[in-house]
Amino acid sequence: MRHTQIRIYQKVNYLNTLFSFKEIASVTLTLFAVIDIIGSIPIIIDLRKREGKIESGKATIVSGILMIAFLFLGQSILSLFGIDFQSFAMAGAIIIFLIGLEMILGKDFFHTDPEVRTGSIVPLAFPLIVGAGTMTTLLSLRAAYSLPNVLVGIVLNLSFVFIVLKSSAWIEQKLGKDGANVLRKIFGVILLAIAIKLFKTNL
Repeated sequence: MRHTQIRIYQKVNYLNTLFSFKEIASVTLTLFAVIDIIGSIPIIIDLRKREGKIESGKATIVSGILMIAFLFLGQSILSLFGIDFQSFAMAGAIIIFLIGLEMILGKDFFHTDPEVRTGSIVPLAFPLIVGAGTMTTLLSLRAAYSLPNVLVGIVLNLSFVFIVLKSSAWIEQKLGKDGANVLRKIFGVILLAIAIKLFKTNL
C-alpha cells in the first residue's frame, strides 16, 4: 500500500514538473492575443458568405498542423530557404493589407474557383489564424517555456478558435447586416494598421 502511495506521489510530482499552470496561462493568453480570433469575426462572416460555409473542423485541424509543425521545424524551414523573420513577416503583412482593403472597399482580391472551397485554408487557417506573427511568437514561446506547456496552450487556443468558427452563423445573426458591415469596416482599418505596423517594424 505504501509503495503504491509513493508511486502515485512520484507521478504527481512528475506531472507538476512537466506542466505548469502559470506557464500554460502565459502561453495561452499570449497566443490568444496574437491570433485575435475575435477580431477576425468580420472576415470569418465574409468568408462564409463567399464560400457558402466555413469548415470549422478543417480550418482548426490545418491551423493546428501548421502551428505544431512550425513549433518544431520553423527555424530550420526558414534557414533552409534562406528566409529571415523580417522577410517572412513582410510577406504576411502584404496578405493582411490586401484582406483589410477587401473589407473596407468591398472588393475581392482573393478570387477562388466556385467549385473549389479553399477559404477555410487560405486565408482563414493561413494567414489569419496562423500568420507570421503567430509563427514567430511560437518560436519565442518555445525558447521561454517548456514544450508540453506550449503544446497545451496551442490546444486551448485551437479549441476556442473552433468554437468561434462553429458559431459564426449565430454571431452574424446576432450582429445583423448593419452590425456586420460596421464591424467589417472597423476591423478592415485595424488590419491595415497591423499590416503597416509590420511593414515599419521589419523594414
